[in-house]
Amino acid sequence: MANTLQFDLVSPERKLASVQATEVQIPGTDGDMTAMEGHSATITTLRPGILKAIGPTGTLAFAVTGGFAEISGSSVSVLAERAIPVEDLSGTVLDGLVQEARDLAALAPADQKDGAEKLVNDMLALRQSIAH
Repeated sequence: MANTLQFDLVSPERKLASVQATEVQIPGTDGDMTAMEGHSATITTLRPGILKAIGPTGTLAFAVTGGFAEISGSSVSVLAERAIPVEDLSGTVLDGLVQEARDLAALAPADQKDGAEKLVNDMLALRQSIAH
């Protein structure tokens, strides 16, 4: 299809998506980005947030907790630490993700506390974005 790119999303557990998309919205560690056909080659790390693939058949949205995205001119491949379809999210699942981040932050060595607290804040922001 013209003006589309191949979007593939995998997590350690399974392949979650393999579709044609007109754009992919990515929650990057250095800022959100949108990849479209012809995007320059890029590799970015993911922060917790909502990953969306928008295509001719609709929008797929996933909550991701981290991972990597590789963008080329004709494809976006995402390897997520954890990816959950937005329609499968519940308050309980989101609370569990936030608590998991808090537990990790409590165990983090002193030189990694800032990064651990950022993870907690990103998870809280993810929870807030789903609540609206």
